[in-house]
Amino acid sequence: MANDTIQIKGISSPVSRVALGTWAIGGWMWGGPDDDNSIRTIHRALEEGVNFIDTAPVYGFGHSEEVVGKALEGKRDQVVIATKLGLNWKDESPFRDSRPERIRQEVEDSLRRLKTDYIDLYQVHWPDEKTPIEETADTLNQLIKEGKVRALGVSNYSIEQMDRFKEHAPLSTVQPPYNLFERDIEADILPYMERNGLVGLGYGALCRGLLAGKMNADTHFPDSDLRSNDPKFQPPRFEQYLKAVDDLRPIADRHGKSVLQLAIRWVLDQGPMVALWGARKPGQIEGIEGVFGWSLSDQDKQEINELLTRDIKEPVGPEFMAPPNR
Repeated sequence: MANDTIQIKGISSPVSRVALGTWAIGGWMWGGPDDDNSIRTIHRALEEGVNFIDTAPVYGFGHSEEVVGKALEGKRDQVVIATKLGLNWKDESPFRDSRPERIRQEVEDSLRRLKTDYIDLYQVHWPDEKTPIEETADTLNQLIKEGKVRALGVSNYSIEQMDRFKEHAPLSTVQPPYNLFERDIEADILPYMERNGLVGLGYGALCRGLLAGKMNADTHFPDSDLRSNDPKFQPPRFEQYLKAVDDLRPIADRHGKSVLQLAIRWVLDQGPMVALWGARKPGQIEGIEGVFGWSLSDQDKQEINELLTRDIKEPVGPEFMAPPNR
């Protein structure tokens, strides 16, 4: 397929601008795991031209990494693997922990679960306010020298935190929440990325499935699903966001695309971005090829901004997902 790619500093081969996100594959907060379907999903993504997979230890407390490792046996050299560090947990309750000794434990655990001897992109999941950023960065820089890690990224970091990190280790990527409904990074993080040659990995590119275009007012989320605690999926906001999705359809139709494809294309059109496409069933990644080979016009973007302002009276960000400090 005609795939877009982008180069990440420190990684030898370009990566697809759609990466497979594997939070749901871990099962935790997504209604439990479904490993057979998850492995088929990973294989399907590779067939669709996706060579970039993003995971993390906290996704199912190691389970997502284990599934990714199993799915990539015999295929490791075809894939760029991104995983994370900096979240510890107790009794399935995550908390931030980027101490050097914790990082040393995490990297060995991730290498074992992923069945690999190196990690392409190693990202700090959340800043740990009780550990100096300099200590975290120094430890990660040492992992590069040891050959266990190729490139480094941070997620959910502020500009000031990234500046401090860069003084002690090379920074290649930043992973913030970014989608049509969650756009705070446009004020500061996105321009910073462009100035500093960083690639952005936009997580939540489909906003927990809202932008897949398949939900309606009767869609229900069980207590085990994180969306049961997401303010976007509660009244009155849920109806406002559903209305916005419906109003996006004519713009998508104009290009012969689905709302889902429009939402991903919109992310890619905003700058040096990779969109994380979360899935755990093969059918959930249908249509990836329709994201590439076109762009939204300035008129499209203006219409989108106008309808979002009109439809969503009480916009809310992804703040509910932030884990506590140690």
